[in-house]
Amino acid sequence: MEVSTPMQSHNTEKQKSISHVRLMRGVICLAVFLSTAFMFLVYFAPIATLCLRLFSLHYSRKATSIIFGFWLALWPFLFEVINGTKVVFYGDDVPANERVLLIANHRTEVDWMYLWDLALRKGSLGCIKYILKSSLMKLPLFGWGFHVLEFIPVERKWEVDEPLMCQRLSTFKNPRDPLWLAVFPEGTDFTEAKCKKSQEYAAEVGLPVLKNVLLPKARGFCACLQTLRGSIDSVYDVTIAYKHRLPTFMDNVFGLGPSEVHIHVRRIPVGEIPASDDGASAWLMDKFKLKDNLLSYFTGNGHFPEPRVEEPLSVFKCSMNFILVVSLTAIFAYITFYSFWSKIYVALSCTYLASVTYLRVHPEQDLGFLISMFVGKKARTE
Repeated sequence: MEVSTPMQSHNTEKQKSISHVRLMRGVICLAVFLSTAFMFLVYFAPIATLCLRLFSLHYSRKATSIIFGFWLALWPFLFEVINGTKVVFYGDDVPANERVLLIANHRTEVDWMYLWDLALRKGSLGCIKYILKSSLMKLPLFGWGFHVLEFIPVERKWEVDEPLMCQRLSTFKNPRDPLWLAVFPEGTDFTEAKCKKSQEYAAEVGLPVLKNVLLPKARGFCACLQTLRGSIDSVYDVTIAYKHRLPTFMDNVFGLGPSEVHIHVRRIPVGEIPASDDGASAWLMDKFKLKDNLLSYFTGNGHFPEPRVEEPLSVFKCSMNFILVVSLTAIFAYITFYSFWSKIYVALSCTYLASVTYLRVHPEQDLGFLISMFVGKKARTE
């Protein structure tokens, strides 16, 4: 069987260079994002994810979603307003505030961040969660955020990952809790070398030879689907493409690209997906064949079919959100600098965040379990 050539990214536009202005702006943006992230985590996370969670997991998640949704909204503001990246949507017009499992192709290291542009428009930014490789949990500061937002780390060893995933997924089954759970079934970002290896394997075992995506790994998707079936409304099949370059994290920070992000969304009611693992695996493969065709269409035409109109982000609302987040950060920094007790609180909060992230502790299970044991023991003695 002939092995196809991978999709080439659109590079006809002259790449932007880092001027002194862009360098300064990027450094300022990075400083703002890191400082606001630090202050929001150390001041809000212990209250929302420890104190409140011991009484109500639902209201803890709701508070976390609202509070950290304000911070996450800084990124679409950077992409679309400051950097001037054009985000174009296609496919189905998905409703707001659904509980969904989202599957997407993985072109670059920042695909997951552009899902925030869609989630913000649908009122679900603060409740988006990802399944990600465990090494990312070790990133300074960002690892704390991933833990607070309940991202699910995996080792890419199914015998290790399966019990952890199922246990964590079981806590997301309450239909009252908003949820966007994003999965990248390819398991890694797309490169030509990885594509060639994937194509060779597909040709050997008789699977479809895909040229724009890697073969999907179905076990994680099936585990998510089977655990959450009955508590989610739909699966969103998302396909992402870029003009005129594939962006990196630092490209976003310094405003070097991309000029356009194209996002095609197909909404599938969960009842239409086969219930068996074999059926769901075949369904996932069919969806990746369609993704492959969509990306080929994008290569030839510069856009996806089925365009639709989404409201642009409100510059006023984004600016007000930015002012709120920066103002709170300035207030927290001031009281931290001048108050002894605030310094103690920050030190304890940092210790808490570092510990629970490293140990992967979730208060609603671990402390809740200890409390139930204590209450049960007390009842037996009485």
